[in-house]
Amino acid sequence: MKGYELITIIGPTASGKTSFAAALAAHLDAEIISGDSRQIYRGMDIGTGKDLSDYTVNGKTIPYHLIDICEPGYKYNVFEYQHDFHRVFKEIQSRSKLPILCGGTGMYIEAVLKGYKLLDVPENKKLRESLKGKTLVELEEVLASYKTLHNKTDVDSAQRAIRAIEIEEFYKHSAPDRNKYDPINSLIIGIDIDRELRRNKISKRLRDRLNEGMIDEVQRILNNGVCPDDLIYYGLEYKYVTLYIIGKMSYENMVNELEIAIHQFAKRQMTWFRGMERRGFSIQWIDATLPTETKIDQTLVLLNNKK
Repeated sequence: MKGYELITIIGPTASGKTSFAAALAAHLDAEIISGDSRQIYRGMDIGTGKDLSDYTVNGKTIPYHLIDICEPGYKYNVFEYQHDFHRVFKEIQSRSKLPILCGGTGMYIEAVLKGYKLLDVPENKKLRESLKGKTLVELEEVLASYKTLHNKTDVDSAQRAIRAIEIEEFYKHSAPDRNKYDPINSLIIGIDIDRELRRNKISKRLRDRLNEGMIDEVQRILNNGVCPDDLIYYGLEYKYVTLYIIGKMSYENMVNELEIAIHQFAKRQMTWFRGMERRGFSIQWIDATLPTETKIDQTLVLLNNKK
């Protein structure tokens, strides 16, 4: 492997990165670490697209990590993710296996690859009170005024936007002067999918998930005692389906607005990944439409050509 400690596979939602990562892991006898900010929650399966069946390749189950580690309602964050990632990363290395990081949450992935020193940011009640009542658009404008690393990818609810601003304001006055973890030498593979193909796959997948019982999944989580605002906090499927269930949105509007929101989310993911390239990351883009074996062959060439 000539020096690579990790393979990282990134791409927008519906690009097929998970199935490719699993196939590559089967070929390399590797283990997968999820880089998805919502797949950590138990019971949030259909809406987050866990597709756990993808982790079985030719009858072999691929070990995966950082999926189903928290209960719904908990507000997990990038600080916790960084520490959990490094714990799992070391465990996999101790077994002399190659870790594969796969996901679409750009901030999580960038934080672990660069080794950013992150702080556990407390709640700022005064700031939250000052932001109360602002629209999501207004909150996004406030967030955009900060120059440091902030998460605009997953911000599609006012609660998440306020939390992102809270984190930025804390870092503005408490930024650490050194990293806690060393940067990781990773081969980064980006799954490059045509915009129209991506849109078509997103639209089809949304309808498939609705038919598979996504509304029942959200209802079950609510029945288990998670309050609607906590599910709305997670955004996308959980935001819009919850609004439908509690009677604040019609079924037709829920489907239409959710579809638009997922398309916008995928666009923000790609904006983040392009920003990573501007920030010095070398991403090797592979055509999403290529056969899996061809993708694996191209990845192996990149691994073995590391100087």
